Amino acid sequence: MDKSICRVGVFYDGSYFTYAQYHFYANRKLGWLSFQPFQTLVEDFVREQEQGYANYRVVYAGWYQGLFSSTQSSEKQLHKQRNRDTDLMHAGVEPKYVPMSQSGREKGVDVALAVDALQVGVEGKIDVAVLVTGDADFVPLARALMKHGIRVAAVYFEYEDHIKTSFINERLLNVCNYHLNVNALEKDRKHQGAFRGIFRQPEQGKEKEFESEPPMPDIDD
Repeated sequence: MDKSICRVGVFYDGSYFTYAQYHFYANRKLGWLSFQPFQTLVEDFVREQEQGYANYRVVYAGWYQGLFSSTQSSEKQLHKQRNRDTDLMHAGVEPKYVPMSQSGREKGVDVALAVDALQVGVEGKIDVAVLVTGDADFVPLARALMKHGIRVAAVYFEYEDHIKTSFINERLLNVCNYHLNVNALEKDRKHQGAFRGIFRQPEQGKEKEFESEPPMPDIDD
């Protein structure tokens, strides 16, 4: 077994992550939860769990979310979506969009994430799969990945505001090899600096709005 590098795959439940972005940005006023420092946090977390490797790197990252058509989206929504896509590209995260249903709900996003994660895992491209979600629908995926020798980590957010209550389903929590509550890092002296580092602050003179403010989720999930 090659111990020169621990290869990490990160699979983002896009709507779940977007709600967290909005929570930290609009409700907590901490800044914008950014992909590149977030993935560095993931690498550091995996380093603590997986001993014996020389290096720890995110070698694959995918973003999975429902997408409205241009006729269903406002100009402001299209602008924010373009900014998000730009941020994904800069962080090396590949967007995998699924068309929204006529009812305005996401359909097939979980399946798209699961198929991609299994393909990457079965092909032997990663050692650890990180699921950024709290959804119990991913329990079968976690079990399937483990059957192929892939360790699975759940990275999730735990908060409550006037829009959303975020948590991880207990079944997913129990089935994964490791788990990380990002919000809990804020109260952990050892990790407070790392927690603050995942947020991008507005430039001077732009305190009221980031150049690419995270879009408010439009779906009812």
